Amino acid sequence: MATKITYTQQGDYLLPDLKLPEQPKVEIGIWGKRHLQYIKQHHPIRYTNLLTTCKLTAYLVDIDEEATEMFDRLVKQIAEREGVTEQLKANNQMLWVARINNIRSRAMEIVNTELIFI
Repeated sequence: MATKITYTQQGDYLLPDLKLPEQPKVEIGIWGKRHLQYIKQHHPIRYTNLLTTCKLTAYLVDIDEEATEMFDRLVKQIAEREGVTEQLKANNQMLWVARINNIRSRAMEIVNTELIFI
């Protein structure tokens, strides 16, 4: 079975109408979206290769899952190490919120440095 190729005229040239196969519809989280913007801007060849080989969606989903797991693990580990517990939350909510937000910010920086902006 032959594939029919269609063309569009652009000035004096006939250019083939190229179309990528449909990608599966998957929800990509914030980490995957951040990485997508980064590779589009800073690594256009990697982005184009992933896009044209239809591996971009799966790649971004993997990055998003790995980053989410790393972030959750880091927040838990740092909170345990620094004594930010449910007991502190019950005794002094404002202090707990301030410390957990600080921990989340540090964990976010680590994930960004090690997974997202590479």
